[in-house]
Amino acid sequence: MSKTPMKWEMNRMTRTESKNLEIMKPENVAPARQFHKTFPQYDETPLASLDNLAERLGLGGLYVKDESYRFGLKAFKVLGGSYAMGKFIAEKMGKDISQLSYDYLTSSQFRDEFGQATFFTATDGNHGMGIAWAANKLGQKAVIHMPKGTTQERYERIAREGAQVTVEDLNYDDCVRLAAKESEGTDFSVLIQDTSWEGYEKIPTWIMQGYGTLVDEAIEQLKSIAEARPTHVIIQAGVGCLASAVVGLITNLFPDNPPTFIIAEAENAACFYKSALEADGEYRICTGDLSTIMAGLSCGEPMTIGWDIIKNCADAFLACPNWVTAKGMRILSSPKGEDARVVSGESGAVGVGAIAEIMQNDDYADLRKSLGLGKDSRVLAFSTEGDTDPEMYDKIVWEGAYQSF
Repeated sequence: MSKTPMKWEMNRMTRTESKNLEIMKPENVAPARQFHKTFPQYDETPLASLDNLAERLGLGGLYVKDESYRFGLKAFKVLGGSYAMGKFIAEKMGKDISQLSYDYLTSSQFRDEFGQATFFTATDGNHGMGIAWAANKLGQKAVIHMPKGTTQERYERIAREGAQVTVEDLNYDDCVRLAAKESEGTDFSVLIQDTSWEGYEKIPTWIMQGYGTLVDEAIEQLKSIAEARPTHVIIQAGVGCLASAVVGLITNLFPDNPPTFIIAEAENAACFYKSALEADGEYRICTGDLSTIMAGLSCGEPMTIGWDIIKNCADAFLACPNWVTAKGMRILSSPKGEDARVVSGESGAVGVGAIAEIMQNDDYADLRKSLGLGKDSRVLAFSTEGDTDPEMYDKIVWEGAYQSF
């Protein structure tokens, strides 16, 4: 059976000055990293320099930020959720976030002074896990709604953290609406959601800044390894919260010479790609069940504040079938030479899978040329999760599932 091809579109939208780039200025992101450093679980996650793979693909360098080590949760999402929870608590207490260390937030003094709030959210897995974990550590309550198609393993991981978890007969975007409605009807509660819409933008801003921690780490690590900036950055997008954080912070760090940014999405939930096709500067929505093995990318509605950054700063958009991320998972699990092994889950490996296909398959020669990818390119990718669903990971990596469709 032949592969369903990746679809791609260069950014033909009229560029304007992004009003939301300021969100991801280094000085606005620094407090998040300082907050995360107070957690005893904090440590920089590795940046794998895949020199042998880069040479094989005809690249000057390929670097993968490995978030499977983050806080022992196998995914990056806890960075945004925990920081947004901290900012909410600080605001309620009339304090600055710098006054709220992990030791204080887990103390009896904090419980006496703040009490117990309920944090609502919707999730495909990793974001809800981060919220449930942080709420558990801080002695708070969490209510998590998950969409249809959620695997038992993802459900149980969250439930083990003591959260109230349900799997709804709804897609992700409708679960978000359900969580928002329930939060509005619950005393001393808040919705901590990694997307935005008109009237709900402050908390997603905090989540983006929380994600800045991993981006800041990656750029520092890349400078120490290669003594250079990346020429290309490929980042996956669901609602676009992480993607806009990555694109926003790196653009701010290299304002005069930003890298080429590539946005990779799951084919059935490729709202940014769909928006780029229309090229009128307005975002589009994908509807339906948005079926994909990339559960963390199964989101059909872009976040409003992130769209402003991505439409003005991203260079190309990819709509990726399941086989693309499956290829990336297998490549990362079987390193060559001295390259490090990266355990990357279904939502984590799509960037590496896409880059490998672009460089190896001449069907994408025009895309390769448009992106300027070649022997002088230093590509930064993000493996955003490890084997958060071990059964699916084994099915793909061991048994070769999703090779041709």
